[in-house]
Amino acid sequence: MSDWVDVVRKDELTHGQHVIIDIEDVAVAVFNIDGEFLAVEDVCTHDGAELASGDLEGDAIVCPRHGAKFCLRTGAVLAPPAYEPVAIFPVRIQDGMVQVRDDRWDDG
Repeated sequence: MSDWVDVVRKDELTHGQHVIIDIEDVAVAVFNIDGEFLAVEDVCTHDGAELASGDLEGDAIVCPRHGAKFCLRTGAVLAPPAYEPVAIFPVRIQDGMVQVRDDRWDDG
């Protein structure tokens, strides 16, 4: 099973802010949306551009390059030109620390 990775202290990331971390060569963007922490792979499935600097619209991110829109909760595409979802990652708060892990390759 993959390990949890410390991202940032919960109180250091305010609403609408994000931080990028690297988990085994995967760029992961962690967002605070109204006190809920959500994590997605920081790559647009349309053309490989980074997503995190795009505009937030509620719990969605708009790719700054071509305008594809993704749900930060589910990874689902909400607007083209992307058609494939973005990967999402589990997030937890442990002793005041936001943690994330890449469980895509875990068994079971």
